[in-house]
Amino acid sequence: MENAKGNQQGKSRIADQVAERIERLIVDGVLKVGQALPSERRLVETLGCSRSALREGLRILRGRGIIDTEQGRGSFVADLNRGNDATPLMNLFSSQPRTLFDLLEVRALLEGESARLAALRATDADLLLIKRRYQEMLAAYDEPQPLDPREHARRDHAFHRAISEASHNPVLVLTLQSLSELMLSTVFASVNNLYHRPPQKRQIDRQHTRLYHAVIERLPEQAQRAAREHINSVRDNLREIEQEEQRLVRSTMRLEGVE
Repeated sequence: MENAKGNQQGKSRIADQVAERIERLIVDGVLKVGQALPSERRLVETLGCSRSALREGLRILRGRGIIDTEQGRGSFVADLNRGNDATPLMNLFSSQPRTLFDLLEVRALLEGESARLAALRATDADLLLIKRRYQEMLAAYDEPQPLDPREHARRDHAFHRAISEASHNPVLVLTLQSLSELMLSTVFASVNNLYHRPPQKRQIDRQHTRLYHAVIERLPEQAQRAAREHINSVRDNLREIEQEEQRLVRSTMRLEGVE
């Protein structure tokens, strides 16, 4: 009786270890949200466990909401942020224009550090992905037909995200990802309001180039400075646009009053 109980406890510990190892693959970004898990055979080989332990570990993860399983699709990483963007706090943030500048302050801090870490820690595969995202961003300007501003914003955001993932700090990456929708709105604001202004567009292009080369050439301090200067510049330019609009409204109201 005691042996049976001990065997059961041993199996539970192994299943817990399997679940923890799969969770680590998710936290480290090896397995991403929406990505299908490798085949059962491959997971058994990778984790060095039995099929029964693997299945029990997956059952644990399903119970925690870490993975989902669908008939015909298999198991995949669940959307770990689902529902977060719909909270009253997130709705309040997204509805307030002033949040744009608050978020840009946070972006300057977080992305500056992620760029510094990326310059120190990026693997060859990370650098290849950063290069690909950078080239996709540049290619947007060579399209025969102008791209929708949201597509510009998506490519801009993808470039910054590739750098953050190369930091290999899971908490930093997940923190930035948790703000992804709000961050995309700031990138869209930048693209929509600044890219059609030639001086500001040239400035953004130069800043992206400096950031890209600092990371690729593994210059951590320069990368951190380039990321912060880029985000702070976007913030200052958007604030100037806001002030211009306010001056225009005031002058128009005065003109209408005179007439």
